[in-house]
Amino acid sequence: MGQAIARCALQDSVFALGAVLEAEGHEAIGREYAAILGQPKPSGVKVTSDAKAAIGQGDVLIEFTSPEATIAHAQLAQQLRKPMVIGTTGLSDAQLSTLRQVAEAVPLVISPNMSVGVNVLFELARLAAERLGLTYDVEVVESHHRHKKDAPSGTAKRLAEALAEARQQPANAIPVHALRAGDIVGDHTVILAGPSERLELTHRAHDRNVFAQGALRAAQFAVGKAPGVYDMSHVLKGSR
Repeated sequence: MGQAIARCALQDSVFALGAVLEAEGHEAIGREYAAILGQPKPSGVKVTSDAKAAIGQGDVLIEFTSPEATIAHAQLAQQLRKPMVIGTTGLSDAQLSTLRQVAEAVPLVISPNMSVGVNVLFELARLAAERLGLTYDVEVVESHHRHKKDAPSGTAKRLAEALAEARQQPANAIPVHALRAGDIVGDHTVILAGPSERLELTHRAHDRNVFAQGALRAAQFAVGKAPGVYDMSHVLKGSR
């Protein structure tokens, strides 16, 4: 995701890379990032493991890492008063609570999925669940590549939460099925099955650039916003 975001940023005149952060000991540290991406024109940015220096170099931090790293970087962003876009999944309730505390000082855009289409799916799923009611059985099915660590995905969990809210049920009342296979970028389907009919709402991501483009859109939205927790629905409404 980091490389996808960087490539999209380098192709867009609105953005420039302030810094590129990698874990201590990574083989890329010290290398020119454009060369790593196979870009002919140097970016002038070398990969670093100095998180505080890296975060300080940019206007906004885009974070797609592990929950532990995300929390550490969010606390640095709070110190440096830098907005942050967080696409990390697998965050615990305690970690989300920490992020809400950080958001008292800086704007955070937090979403398990930065795709515009997926965030429209959240709204459609909620509307369908409200209109069809409890006589319809509802389940979520998601598929990702074999290397994805969390299962079910953060997107599937968010879909289940949206459906449960619409049906006034606890989130665990909505079954979620996860498949990990091959190089699937990301598929999510909401199934609403009732007497004599079935409605299926599906989003399929064909390329990781869809998440990168959404993350950059969120980054542009976050700059200059008041402290607080935002999600992609705010981004979509605020950048039309």
